[in-house]
Amino acid sequence: MEQRDLHELITTFETQFGTIPTDMFFSPGRVNLIGEHTDYNGGHVLPITLMLGTYGVARRRDDRLVRLYSANFPDLGMLSFAIDDFNKMPTHSWADYVKGVLKALTELGYHLETGFDLAIDGDIPIASGLSSSASLELLIGVVVQKLFDLKIPRLQLVMAGHQAENDFVGVKTGLMDQFSVGFGAPNTAIFLDTNTLGYRLVPVILRDFELIVMNTNKPRSLVTSKYNERVAETQAALQALQTKLSINSLGDIDMATFTANQALIKDPTLVKRARHAVSENQRTITAVRELAQGDLIEFGALLNQSQASLRDDYEVTGLELDTLVTAAQEFPGVLGARMTGAGFGGYALALIPKKRRAQFEQQVGARYYEVLGYDASFYDVEIGPGAQWIGPVKTH
Repeated sequence: MEQRDLHELITTFETQFGTIPTDMFFSPGRVNLIGEHTDYNGGHVLPITLMLGTYGVARRRDDRLVRLYSANFPDLGMLSFAIDDFNKMPTHSWADYVKGVLKALTELGYHLETGFDLAIDGDIPIASGLSSSASLELLIGVVVQKLFDLKIPRLQLVMAGHQAENDFVGVKTGLMDQFSVGFGAPNTAIFLDTNTLGYRLVPVILRDFELIVMNTNKPRSLVTSKYNERVAETQAALQALQTKLSINSLGDIDMATFTANQALIKDPTLVKRARHAVSENQRTITAVRELAQGDLIEFGALLNQSQASLRDDYEVTGLELDTLVTAAQEFPGVLGARMTGAGFGGYALALIPKKRRAQFEQQVGARYYEVLGYDASFYDVEIGPGAQWIGPVKTH
């Protein structure tokens, strides 16, 4: 994230806006190690932030105009709107995420006197499962914070991003994505209780192993997928349990309590959905303990159990993820693998021996191509910092 890395983006800014940006920013993507579909059920999650993310260069304006340009969507050209215009864009473009964050911050009492120009360039594949939307939302937060010298607590930036995603864009995600992008730190995972927002940083020490991220290269849209359906299903299961149990979320109970009371849920599909939410929460709590103790074998086994639950009880994997994860799990020496993100395509991760990285990619990639007819992609995992101001743009 040094200035030379953003030279092309700075040049793009100058071309589009006819002026030089003043500041540089970065906001990461994230991968969740374990704790999938638990965040909107009051459970625990264990995400890490990546060195992949969204870069931005920006400059404050003297009028009320906001002008945006994305190097990822050059065909859209420059997008613009008034700083206090909170109507959705007619084309439902990425600018709606910007508007959503600005609206949330305004409702929190932060009033921007002027607009700004912003050019962005991201290296997170869109709609992939590495949380490009939360990366953008927190980028906007730190841009506004810096350009207007606002003293916004980090948690409020996180909540503004979450509000933008849920209420403005209309995807009913939990808080994990924005929280991890906001609070991430190098070489650590974030053990977050999404019910209380209590969290602690857990060192990720893998010794002779490494994490690898695998892309199915099947994009999916959370808005049009069955994501919101799963949210509704687990809420319905919770309401059935609440007829007897005094609980606020599925994260409030353990498996023994769930098993003893699951008959309250009359629909067998809802039983499966709730069973995943409860068991995945317990797996995440156990995984943190095993990771802290350095028991990578047991940690890997929990990854495998998570995948089975996501496949069989939550039914969010599909042919692409099942093929990729199964091939990874069958590779000699791999300790565990699972899908990560919302599912329905997107990404998976695996805990693999460092010395066998090349063979892993070749063998797993070949199996995936054999079944699907197109290639998977593989990415290094380097755990980086959360959303931040990089520094000023230096002019010569």
